Amino acid sequence: MSTQAKSFITPEQYLEVERKAEYKSEYFQGEMSAMAGAKEVHHVLDLNVAAELRQQFRSRPCRAYSNDMRVRVASTGLYTYPDVIGVCGERQFLDDQTDTLLNPSVIVEVLSPSTEAYDRGRKFEYYQSIESLREYLLVSSDRMHVDLYTRQSDDRWLLTSANRPEDSLDLASVDCRLTVAQIYEDVDLSPQP
Repeated sequence: MSTQAKSFITPEQYLEVERKAEYKSEYFQGEMSAMAGAKEVHHVLDLNVAAELRQQFRSRPCRAYSNDMRVRVASTGLYTYPDVIGVCGERQFLDDQTDTLLNPSVIVEVLSPSTEAYDRGRKFEYYQSIESLREYLLVSSDRMHVDLYTRQSDDRWLLTSANRPEDSLDLASVDCRLTVAQIYEDVDLSPQP
């Protein structure tokens, strides 16, 4: 058993290291944790959602960001990289580096076996404290299934699930509609060896 004390770093130290790093790390409560790589299906799902949002954002003051845009959850101090982010209107960043978004409207996470419990549980709890966040979309990577959580006026979250290609989900915060077929286009869900 190791008796070495953990070394904690400040958010400023994290950002200094992270901005020079060759790989991405999340930050929470003084600790950095490297992010694992993703499988092909994860990448295709990310790209499909980001591309569809980008297409629907054309000629509008909206942006779609892929998994390289960091988000800070101010109330918890979490710095993380959602799979896809959508924001309409003025974008607010931590500083002039414009690499840490403060006001996402919709966050999308593609679920993997190793992250699903965290994405559905504690991470969602953290995300709920972001005042600008109106929708949280969870996309399964092992089957055709999507869960959309929508913030209600009383701060409760309404769940809408979809699992057929013809099903659609309305992202009111960014005025977009996604079909399950669009999300899962070119995705092979057959069991892998």
